[in-house]
Amino acid sequence: MTLHRLAAALTLATLAAPVLAAQPLRISFTADIRSTEPGVNRDSNSDAVVPHIVEGLVAYGEDAEIRPLLAKSVDVSADGKTYTFKLRDGVPFHNGERLSSADVIWTWQHYMRPDSGWRCVSEFDGRGPAKVESVTAPDAQTVVFTLDKPNGLFLGTLARSDCGGTGILNKASVKADGSWDKPIGTGPFRLAEWKRGEYVSLTRFAEYANLGGKRDGYTGSKRPLVDEVRFVIVPDDSTAKTALLRGDIDVIEDLSYNDVPVLKKESAVKVAYAPVMSMTGVLMQTRDPLLSNLKLREAIAHAIDYAQLAAAVTEGLAEANNSVVPLASPYYGAVQKQGWKYDPALAQKLVAESGYRGQEISLMATKRYPQSYNAAVLVQAMLQAVGIKVKLETMEWATQLDRYNAGKYQMMTFPYSARLDAALNYEMLTGDKDKQPRKLWDNPKAIELVAQASQATDHAERQRLFDELHKHFMADVPSIPIYNGLDVGAFRNNVKGYTPWAVKKPRAWEVEKD
Repeated sequence: MTLHRLAAALTLATLAAPVLAAQPLRISFTADIRSTEPGVNRDSNSDAVVPHIVEGLVAYGEDAEIRPLLAKSVDVSADGKTYTFKLRDGVPFHNGERLSSADVIWTWQHYMRPDSGWRCVSEFDGRGPAKVESVTAPDAQTVVFTLDKPNGLFLGTLARSDCGGTGILNKASVKADGSWDKPIGTGPFRLAEWKRGEYVSLTRFAEYANLGGKRDGYTGSKRPLVDEVRFVIVPDDSTAKTALLRGDIDVIEDLSYNDVPVLKKESAVKVAYAPVMSMTGVLMQTRDPLLSNLKLREAIAHAIDYAQLAAAVTEGLAEANNSVVPLASPYYGAVQKQGWKYDPALAQKLVAESGYRGQEISLMATKRYPQSYNAAVLVQAMLQAVGIKVKLETMEWATQLDRYNAGKYQMMTFPYSARLDAALNYEMLTGDKDKQPRKLWDNPKAIELVAQASQATDHAERQRLFDELHKHFMADVPSIPIYNGLDVGAFRNNVKGYTPWAVKKPRAWEVEKD
């Protein structure tokens, strides 16, 4: 056959062949979402889907710093109480209407209704760090938020995943009676179908107003490169792994550490991971008769081989970190790297100096979180090696959580979920135990420093405060951070551009599927 006749035959065959629609990018979820309304009746999976559809004025970047998204600039007044947002020009909603300051004000009023059910109402109505006293629009592209007092967490709270990123909505998102219909936002994908218990389907928004540049968390370039994203409900981990290997799903967005070595051996699959803002640590009740002794707490801190422990429970993926500030935080620096040195001889010396006489200490753990439980087993062995008698108590997660909230324990290993600002990381540990028994650190100076860090807006000043907090924390030893968690994802080889990141949420933009 001549080259000409071969080309003609191939052309005819191509024309005769059926047109195959591109398969969706399929990302597995272990459970269905609860709602499509940002920050309302939400859960972690709902929080993962929403940012694909709606966007806020600001958002978290790859390094967990706050950057503009629908705003092109943010100006903060000298007194820290007025925030002026200049909106990007010509940003389209999914229904073709263009974003203006009127949409921002309508959305804010929608969220702040007393019956809205929005998760973050209490952060802005006076019950939180500061009250939003007014939201005004001097012109179509400018919005001004006025607070009653400075609040260094204001922008970070607007960007929070559980707040739905305070996503700006078009009025058509609600029905004529004001009840919720579906999200009409400005994101790279629009909601196509929610088949409850099976999948959530999003389709590419061809007119998406991309910021450009490089991918940067929830900001930066967010091009929709596939026609459809489908979040598929696969409740069982083993079923999800089988589906991934078979090619029935493309991405497992939250892979367990134990599955990493297995899937790394599979030629059709890739595994990637990134540090996140969660924390696993050893909690100590400083009001306990034994653990109120600082020398004994110091002995415990020096008895743990942190590098070995972190490697053992995370399949060698995570680094040890003794700081309350996570490794992925922009406030993790030289001071935060200074942790407790593993020194069994020093630990034994401190045990002797503490007056400890071999009393049994209870260490609580739960198998609900395998890595946390495995950490407890190793901590028990390390403490017993320096002469501290430890009894491991295994309990249901609900029981352990009750004991944690009541402060009724001696020691426990505990997994904290991610906080995306260093002040919030410290706040989850620091406070008056008489008012909040779950708090670990009731040093008045520390409480004051956390309050200052929550109000401060200058990065350098906040860094100074976090450095000072770290030094006090190392000296007091109220608890022992061990390591930060990881966002681990597994995906098929034909998926390009999928990357885990600090917020531990899947991102389908900038992702291609061959």
